[in-house]
Amino acid sequence: MIAELVAPKEGDEICDPTCGSGSLLMKCGRQVQENFKGSKKYALYGQEAIGSTWALAKMNMFLHGEDNHRIEWGDTIRNPKQWGHDTAEADEFGRFRRGLPPKTKGDYAFILHMVETLKPRTGRMAVVAPHGVLFRGAAEGVIRQKLIEENLLDAVIGLPEKVFYGTGIPAVILVLKKSKTDDRVLFIDASRAFRAGKNQNQLTEENIAKIVETYRNRKSVEKYAYLASPKEIKENDFNLSIPRYVDTYEAEEEIDLMGLRAERTALKVQLAELETRMDAYLKELGYGA
Repeated sequence: MIAELVAPKEGDEICDPTCGSGSLLMKCGRQVQENFKGSKKYALYGQEAIGSTWALAKMNMFLHGEDNHRIEWGDTIRNPKQWGHDTAEADEFGRFRRGLPPKTKGDYAFILHMVETLKPRTGRMAVVAPHGVLFRGAAEGVIRQKLIEENLLDAVIGLPEKVFYGTGIPAVILVLKKSKTDDRVLFIDASRAFRAGKNQNQLTEENIAKIVETYRNRKSVEKYAYLASPKEIKENDFNLSIPRYVDTYEAEEEIDLMGLRAERTALKVQLAELETRMDAYLKELGYGA
């Protein structure tokens, strides 16, 4: 789904700074080939902190014929757990000029790194993040506000719970672009559409197609998506929690109390008749003496 959201094109340089075994990079490469008559005019760039996983990514690239790639071994931002807070303020690339993420939460450190990686006109990105990035305050609130005021945030997509291995919490996808066609942010609540599994839920092809189509159409859809203006987001103090924008409330069917009362009265009459007949049967069998 991320590959379809960013829509890789011929001539693109595609980067994944936390690339793992390289599967997303290769998916983007395949999309270019499929959509541009087999073209291989693109480049893949990746970085991975775990040496064995980096080696697997390199092997995958060669096995799948991805010749134009560069996969580096190393931490994108020093150490992903304690992400490099102590040295970030003096970052030579200026990645944290919008604000310094808190020491214990590196989510925005990676998001800001990705933003600074984007090309000035054609750059676009999609990143999976926990819901906390949408509403946490302090330094993260300042960063979030600046990203919105710079008109970089394009869409916020809420996903179902238990779709990622190793965690049951629901996540969001943030889509950011350097050159947007408007100043609005599209909110999509896709948290209720999935194929349920015992230990893992799954987004079906139909679920993914609906998300991508809604993102591309960029229009509000009742109880599913909402295209918010900068004024609305500002009125919400730059809080991006999806329920503030997408109303998914389903009105419960009104209960007919008088009808239920009449039904209860009729059932009481039936029960009395059954008890009278049961007493007669018991007496015939000699149990009523």
